[in-house]
Amino acid sequence: MVDLSLRNIRKAYADLEVLHGIDLDIKSGEFIVFVGPSGCGKSTLLRSIAGLESITSGDLVIDGERMNAVAPSKRGISMVFQSYALYPHMTVYENMAFGLRIAGMPKAEIDTRVRRAAGILQLDKYLQRQPKALSGGQRQRVAIGRAIVRNPRVFLFDEPLSNLDAALRVATRIEIAKLKQSMPDVTMIYVTHDQVEAMTLADRIVVFKDGYVEQMGTPTELYRKPANLFVAQFIGSPAMNILKGKIIDRSGEVARCQLDCGLLLDIEEGQGRLSKGETISIGIRPENTRTTGEDASDPAFSGTIDLVEHLGDVQILYVDLSGHGEKFLVKADGESALARGQNIRFTPRRQDIHIFDAAGAVVACRVLPPT
Repeated sequence: MVDLSLRNIRKAYADLEVLHGIDLDIKSGEFIVFVGPSGCGKSTLLRSIAGLESITSGDLVIDGERMNAVAPSKRGISMVFQSYALYPHMTVYENMAFGLRIAGMPKAEIDTRVRRAAGILQLDKYLQRQPKALSGGQRQRVAIGRAIVRNPRVFLFDEPLSNLDAALRVATRIEIAKLKQSMPDVTMIYVTHDQVEAMTLADRIVVFKDGYVEQMGTPTELYRKPANLFVAQFIGSPAMNILKGKIIDRSGEVARCQLDCGLLLDIEEGQGRLSKGETISIGIRPENTRTTGEDASDPAFSGTIDLVEHLGDVQILYVDLSGHGEKFLVKADGESALARGQNIRFTPRRQDIHIFDAAGAVVACRVLPPT
């Protein structure tokens, strides 16, 4: 088992700094997912951990040893790339064994490792096939197997599913989850831009933006308690609805907000962060709304349905709200009789409304019942 510690990691290309002082502690056996939009620095950090990119400044410590100047082959790390990079003229067995043969490992040990990895990845019956006779998902499993046979201390995955179609992505994602269960002592770091992959695979997620860590936590923590507006909108599918508003009055610990759609909200906030005249944002997830019945303790919105997406068990409603430029998304029961052009009334649960200040930081507060 191995711990990783990253202290003030910076990476610059000439005058362009792409990683701005990253600090992370990764525990032995954790499955950590780096997630964020393209260009946020997540793959650069992964390659820096692997030794494929030099670290401009800071300290990378693996199992108590500073690794900045250690060669990639000496770090005890295996990496799975976006591209399978299999040798087309070799069988699955030969592809998985190739690196061990180059290292001069005894034939019997190579055979033991290859067959063990093939068993973990359910590749036993494909060992004598060439890559052209495999599906995309099977090829990616061979690439993973090639990494497993090295008995690494740390696994690194760089967007390994991005070349697969939707069905294969789901199937291979399940295989990776099973792989982690079968290797509980191995630390894994996985890079993706797909927040669904992050939510389903990770013990903890690290959200990146523009070379900075925005938040690190479990999938549940990031979903329920986002640290800022960026994380709130990035985590969750469909994305969180964001409504703009302004504080029009403040009395003691209660601030009154008027949303652009006209709704008034009273917000209890004891830190004095919501001042009169300040612009704020209200975040409401599509799944945290009700379209039937009314609860007088929750705020009520009304609008016109512009589009209905039927997904079987649920429907996604795209609702026009007065004064709100973007569509407001509502998740409704799949059996509800709803159609384009219909006026609806819906209520979000007060406890699930997120408040963000003008800078996008979350505000610890409580939305009060309508008066």
